[in-house]
Amino acid sequence: MSKSPVVLIDHHPGRSAQTIGIARELGTDPDLIHEPSVGVVGTKGDSQCYMGVAAKVDAIHASLKSRIGNGAGQLKLRLVQPEYTIATSDGIRNGTREMRYSLIGREVTHDALCEHLSATGLAGTIAVVACDKPPVGTLAALLEHNEPAIIMSDGPIHPGEDPNTGEKLDIVSAYQVAGNPDPAYRQHIACHACPGYGSCGGMFTYNTMQTFIGVVGMQPLHMVAPPSDDPRRLKEFPEQLVEYLAQMMAKGLKPRDIVVRDSIRNAVIVAMAIGGSTNVTLHAPEIARAAGFADFWKDVMTPAEFNYLAQYVVPVLTDARPYGKYSMVDIDAVGGVQVIVRELLEAGLLNGDVMTCTGETLAEQVKRLGTKPADGKVIYTVAKPYKPTGGLRVLGGNLSPEFSAILKLAGVEGGLENNLFRGKARVFEGEQGLLNALDKAPERFQNHDMVIVRYDGPVGAPGMPEMLDPTSRITTLCRERGIVVALMTDARFSGGSVGLVIGHVGPEAALGGPIAFVEDGDEIIADLNNDELNCTQLADPAIFAKRKAAWEKVVAANGGIHPNCGVADTRLLHRARQSAVPATRGAGLHPNREVWVRHPREATRSGFVPRNKHRPEANKAF
Repeated sequence: MSKSPVVLIDHHPGRSAQTIGIARELGTDPDLIHEPSVGVVGTKGDSQCYMGVAAKVDAIHASLKSRIGNGAGQLKLRLVQPEYTIATSDGIRNGTREMRYSLIGREVTHDALCEHLSATGLAGTIAVVACDKPPVGTLAALLEHNEPAIIMSDGPIHPGEDPNTGEKLDIVSAYQVAGNPDPAYRQHIACHACPGYGSCGGMFTYNTMQTFIGVVGMQPLHMVAPPSDDPRRLKEFPEQLVEYLAQMMAKGLKPRDIVVRDSIRNAVIVAMAIGGSTNVTLHAPEIARAAGFADFWKDVMTPAEFNYLAQYVVPVLTDARPYGKYSMVDIDAVGGVQVIVRELLEAGLLNGDVMTCTGETLAEQVKRLGTKPADGKVIYTVAKPYKPTGGLRVLGGNLSPEFSAILKLAGVEGGLENNLFRGKARVFEGEQGLLNALDKAPERFQNHDMVIVRYDGPVGAPGMPEMLDPTSRITTLCRERGIVVALMTDARFSGGSVGLVIGHVGPEAALGGPIAFVEDGDEIIADLNNDELNCTQLADPAIFAKRKAAWEKVVAANGGIHPNCGVADTRLLHRARQSAVPATRGAGLHPNREVWVRHPREATRSGFVPRNKHRPEANKAF
């Protein structure tokens, strides 16, 4: 694998002029401008998620600056000023057309950091990340640049509290009361759901991916769970991060040395064990790609192995929102995510020999931290788990021939009698149509309806928005009426979504996937015994051919794009329309829809096989 370039400032006076000026303004030695560069980066956007980032970036920058110099024990490096990326707010924009920019924001973060890391040629980077998609874009950029780097979570927000009832609240609570007829009550919950600052506090996508980044080795485990306003993030962690980075640079330890096949597999297993977000099956392929593995579902973990682990081997260990009771701050209070990792290591489910950014193996890091045993209330043991079955399942079948459909089993509240759901299709051509129906006629939704939202995939929307707004309303409707209404879509879900919801159905409708051919009243079967999602009518070749031909006629008459697709009315949305790859490949933006990998490498197998010592009968190897 060729080496990523580290740009050095030569002695050309034009190229030296500003670097000398920068050094003086930053208070560092101008004589160091010809040394390799180091710096801090952060992610920012319009939400509470990002409000603590700048202070942490400044604290780390100050700590890094204190170590820069020509003296004994100092780092002889050029310091660059902090840089930031930008992203939308999932929490504010859910249920709107602007939500199309959320997943695209992962790509924008990646591109912005790619420019900074490559053009500046950083030899060492510390990143502070917040919200859902920017952390993944940040990690992908660091993996492609492949010079010493380390990530720190900005931290989760504390839960809110209803002053009238004492009930703990979060942003999902607010979305779940959107259909309540009392405007004063809706406002009451909105006012108390999200006090303070920090990223979503439940085991939603943010904390799923922060845990993933920690387990994959690019973030110290003890820095994942503390809340954003925890004093350690300003007073203790900056010096630790600088020391870890210095050690990485001295040893030549780089991101691709850390993010290997087994570390990605470890992180996926932990995502199952925390009942994590379905978005992990979008982000794991992107992280694997950036690490040099072109196809996650072939190189890292097959769908068959994923489902076997989820069904028979990996239990859910956390009683966490949105399917449970507690938040990440509660996990921190009982010892942090390292407790979860310790439990899984001791059970035989994780490879503890993989390297991490602290310079230790995963097992060594857990041991050095003096990790506590599971408390049995917030974090359960593998021997006596919170739920016996892992949190996620991927589905094939005639509606998901790409084996892309994803179900968060940990969040299902009913409807899977004998692992089977049988329902009647109610089709909506885009999310807004469903929201209109939920607003105006919620009584029309009946027990065992399978709501289908299509033309909101990576190409169709474009941008693949998540659907926290409608899933939250459906959850509340089902709880109030004691019914089950399922939902499937070629778009995706928030980590805060619960219920029988199936996302990432592919190929997506915009590209002529079978979901485009479903009609109102069709029978839809979600079969978890066989991990399939099927439409009974589409099993008939004659019906399938007739509906496909009718669809193709509509597309041809509309210039090659189905009229139900969203309007790509900005350059960024147009880029997504023309270049988004399927969910199974990460739903990223790649020229000609061909996944691009910098310096591909073989997915070397270590020989480690995940086993659960408490379930010796589940010993199948793949």
